[in-house]
Amino acid sequence: MSTAPLTGLRILSLAEQFPGPYATMLLADMGAEVIMIERPGVGDPARQFPPLFRALNRGKRSVALDLKSAEGLERFHALAKAADVIVEGFRPGKLAALGAGFEDMHRINPRLVYVSISGYGQDGPYRDRAGHDLSYEGVGGLLADQAEAGKPGPVPSVPLADIGAALFAAIAILSATLSSWRTGQGRYVDVSMSDAVVSMLTAFLVPEANGTPLGEFIAEPGYGVFTCKDGKLMTLSIAHEDWFWKPFCEAIGKPELAGLSGRARVAQKDRLRETIAAVLVSRTRAQWGVILDAAGVPWGPVNSLAETLEDPHVRARGLLRAVLQDNGQAETFLVQPLKFDGFETAISGVVPEIGADNRTLLADEPD
Repeated sequence: MSTAPLTGLRILSLAEQFPGPYATMLLADMGAEVIMIERPGVGDPARQFPPLFRALNRGKRSVALDLKSAEGLERFHALAKAADVIVEGFRPGKLAALGAGFEDMHRINPRLVYVSISGYGQDGPYRDRAGHDLSYEGVGGLLADQAEAGKPGPVPSVPLADIGAALFAAIAILSATLSSWRTGQGRYVDVSMSDAVVSMLTAFLVPEANGTPLGEFIAEPGYGVFTCKDGKLMTLSIAHEDWFWKPFCEAIGKPELAGLSGRARVAQKDRLRETIAAVLVSRTRAQWGVILDAAGVPWGPVNSLAETLEDPHVRARGLLRAVLQDNGQAETFLVQPLKFDGFETAISGVVPEIGADNRTLLADEPD
């Protein structure tokens, strides 16, 4: 097997909670050394939710430093001299006020890449506003359906602003590091969670900006979630494709509907959805799976989290790893989903305690 793609990349992470830890976790699985800089005795606030913290921070190292003290800041500066990247997730200007902002660190290490993850970015009228994922989703347009309906709906269960910002931060780290290695000059990167949401809605916001909104983008009657005879749910994902609609109609015993074009289907979507629902509830999900696979129709089970972990495809893709922890117990984690030729993604280590690596990484740490 070849060397991990990011072997030799050292990242100091001051980013807490979700976006920064998820971004650096992905990079750690590809070989980067990730050193969390945590507050002594407290650490990342996510530690109060151990399952969340452990899921995002296995395979990393931990150094406890008080950056508000002269000694802690000096030790952080020493670590930065040998680092490639700093990732931080504080409000704009907070680290600069402590002497750990980009300008300070650039003087210490000119090739250092410095990535700031914040809710609304480093400038703009919302720069100093407090927030969490839901607020960024609202500003960015992800809750537009609720705005148009004029009433609140369910709160999304997946923190897409956090996840989107994490992915953009990982891209920022990789691209800015490549530039640094080529030129010897580091870069500052401003990653905004609300900007991430806006970017993820590119396919919807660009038409809106040009006066040609998409409207009902996915209005196909065969695109949705349906109930089967056994009470289990399944998805159909026929989206504008006559070549899926026709065999689907044959498979469910409705050949008279096979000739409907996309526009005709959308015009009758409510009636057609009722027809589809009435047919699909007549068989179990497993039975429909056999029929629809044979017909080449896009479908899938709607899994619970437990079912996802046991799904044969998820298992076959090798996304789960059991890692032996310091207490001698095996704990299951997920690895990043990229598959490299010649390199098997692995989890490099356990979940560290606060300051577990002070003695190793801080040369003058007392015995």
